[in-house]
Amino acid sequence: MAGSVTQLEQFLAERIKQNKGVMIPVKAGVLEQILVRKVPIDRIHPNPDDEFCIKGVGPSYRIIGEYEEQIRRAQQYDEEPFKEPLIVEKVHPEGFMLLNGHHRWAAAMRAGLKKVPVKIVNLTQETNIEKMLQDSRHDRRVVFDLDEVIFRDENAPAVERKLLFPYDRIFKERLKLGVPGLFHFFTKNGYDIWLYSKNYYSLDYLQQFFRKHHVKVDGIVTGTVRNKNRDTETGRRMADIEKKVSDRYCVTIHIDNEYFMRIDSRTKAYEQYEVRGTDGDWSREVMEIMERSILPLEQENGKKDGVPGA
Repeated sequence: MAGSVTQLEQFLAERIKQNKGVMIPVKAGVLEQILVRKVPIDRIHPNPDDEFCIKGVGPSYRIIGEYEEQIRRAQQYDEEPFKEPLIVEKVHPEGFMLLNGHHRWAAAMRAGLKKVPVKIVNLTQETNIEKMLQDSRHDRRVVFDLDEVIFRDENAPAVERKLLFPYDRIFKERLKLGVPGLFHFFTKNGYDIWLYSKNYYSLDYLQQFFRKHHVKVDGIVTGTVRNKNRDTETGRRMADIEKKVSDRYCVTIHIDNEYFMRIDSRTKAYEQYEVRGTDGDWSREVMEIMERSILPLEQENGKKDGVPGA
């Protein structure tokens, strides 16, 4: 693939055109998701919704060149050229679609690599979200950012205990202290729990992870970075799905590390509260805000709407 800019752009355009209307996601098995393996580089397809493939946005040939230099240096010293695998999604009729690592993939082709390491994930698909909405139990929901709010580094001062062996070898993520109790609190008080992540986690992996922590999560949306470009077909479809989700709930509560916002989708009114505690106090303070300010408001609104027992 060493050649001019035009050659790479032409290659991307041809591959995307070839796969359009043909390539569809395929659910990978548990073992396929756990193991990192090497696959032929010609079985990996570019993602048409990634900025790398969008004319006028990407790719960055400077970044490709830097990765290519790293790969060639590793080859020279007989070292593994990839420290982290490419993140891919299994697709029909054959191969894998790139989710993260386009520049490294292009550099590997330029350097003449025949195989590259990949990690396969099952992303949240539109049908998954529609099923979540069908199964939703309440007309109110609470939303968290999985990466910024719920997960914590294992060395952080306030984290939940890791899972017992052997599950700790499979599920390495750690929860912020108090998250299971907080989720249970919201479920008990009539809220669906939705988690969003820009990262490429497998949907079934996250579902099992939270089951092991004895909590119910109603909605999980992964790889939300794919939604940024509304001009693509996938971007437009995902925007429609997002609207369906927001329309499903009359109240949405967004909770961050430092703030707490309640939005009424009917009146567009919102209230915002500050969460001042440390990670160790965070879940307790969120529950106190709910009990002091939000739940009484919901009960009052329920009485006005004629909802029994609200």
